[in-house]
Amino acid sequence: MYYLGIDIGSSSIKIALVESTTGKSLGVVQEPDEEMSMFALNKGWAEQEPEDWWRCICTGIDRIKKQYAISKEDIIGVGIAYQMHGLVLVDDEGKLLRKSIIWCDSRAVEIGNAAYEAIGKEFCDTNLLNSPANFTASKLKWVKENEPELFSKASKFMLPGDYVAYKFSNQINTTLSGLSEGIFWNFKEDDLATELLDYYGISKNLVPDITDTFAIQSVVSKQGEQESGLKEGTPILYRAGDQPNNALSLNVFNPGEVAATGGTSGVMYAITDNLSAKECARVNNFAHVNYQKGGSKNIGKLLCINGAGIQYRWLMNNLAVSNYDEMNQEASQIEIGSDGVCLIPFGNGAERMLLNKDVGTRIANLDLNRHHKGHLCRAALEGIAFSFVYGFEIMQKDGISPTVIRAGNDNLFRSEIFANTVATLIQQEIEIYNTTGAIGAARACILKDKDYEKFSSFMSNNHVMTFMPLKDKTAYEEAYQNWKTELQLILNS
Repeated sequence: MYYLGIDIGSSSIKIALVESTTGKSLGVVQEPDEEMSMFALNKGWAEQEPEDWWRCICTGIDRIKKQYAISKEDIIGVGIAYQMHGLVLVDDEGKLLRKSIIWCDSRAVEIGNAAYEAIGKEFCDTNLLNSPANFTASKLKWVKENEPELFSKASKFMLPGDYVAYKFSNQINTTLSGLSEGIFWNFKEDDLATELLDYYGISKNLVPDITDTFAIQSVVSKQGEQESGLKEGTPILYRAGDQPNNALSLNVFNPGEVAATGGTSGVMYAITDNLSAKECARVNNFAHVNYQKGGSKNIGKLLCINGAGIQYRWLMNNLAVSNYDEMNQEASQIEIGSDGVCLIPFGNGAERMLLNKDVGTRIANLDLNRHHKGHLCRAALEGIAFSFVYGFEIMQKDGISPTVIRAGNDNLFRSEIFANTVATLIQQEIEIYNTTGAIGAARACILKDKDYEKFSSFMSNNHVMTFMPLKDKTAYEEAYQNWKTELQLILNS
């Protein structure tokens, strides 16, 4: 018997199949082959059609069943991970009212900033643990202000994962963790953020019913079976946003545990049970997947670095190199510190951890008579690693003291230069695992029984290696301080 995991990204849908007793992954399929469409009617907007997600999911389920010769009776549970902070609106018949305003849409920034000032910084920091910023609640307020006729027809709002669960089951609900990522949760009161809802003029009736993160949240309906190919009655057992789910996929549940991601953007996601939020302007705070109302208060502190893997990819596309392996080989020939070449890798828009400054990518101290592409490759890897360390220092100010850091065996963490630089500067081991968000979502189905020990055992065969911090970090520290000096000059200019 098998669990099915679905990971709803903004570029594609990934679907994983794992054995229910061992957690072993049979395989993962991706839909579509090309990136999904994104609509941007105005600058800073980003929308997607939720029915595109559903169509890709149904196609992917059909593919994975055929590829591994399994029937709908063999699948006994579904777990869902999804792109965070999106907004889906439906009317009282459950029909879509508009395209989804997704995570990277920035139209509601000023609405959120105004709410932060009006409601009060102290209240937001101590109760919401965040500024309302550009999150789902602020996007919903944008619709209310700019599309009032449409808003008047809204019966419920949903996050992307909620909508997919609804398509399977014809039942609308959400999770506490999901509400927190939309800034709909008051952590101090351990209840809905009625103050923000009232300020925005949003009725509590628009909020879906809340279900547990690990539970029989709903079951596949007759229509869901006809469209998806899953058996009627198959339970939806888990749902979470992509970053909490990535942490779960790496077995990160407890205070002191940290999940790191080095993809197009970089993420440090650290677990704490402290409701203090000193760095709300730079770090987001969400209810982790095992947060419980009236119980454990595990918070996921999320620090995002926009300019991460995209910087290295840009360099590959614009240097005379064939692939990342060649770049890593070139970089390995250069000493720590890149002979003074310093790369500031923030060329992917405003950086929240730099207080939303858009500093761009900068290359400093390049000597055209001495330096070559190897220096640029090393400086890029080091610069991205330094940005992770810089972000980690911010998280330490926010009370994070790591006991373990875990990362997936993909993208930047495949580079020894990158991983060794981070591990050495923060003096913390980094464990690397072969897993993905879709696999994690499938494995999470076992947690309906709260069997964390069994879930942890699923990871035992996925450990790839551990990067150990080097004892002598003098050269790394010198290079990092030089990098910080260059960054500070830019921030102060």
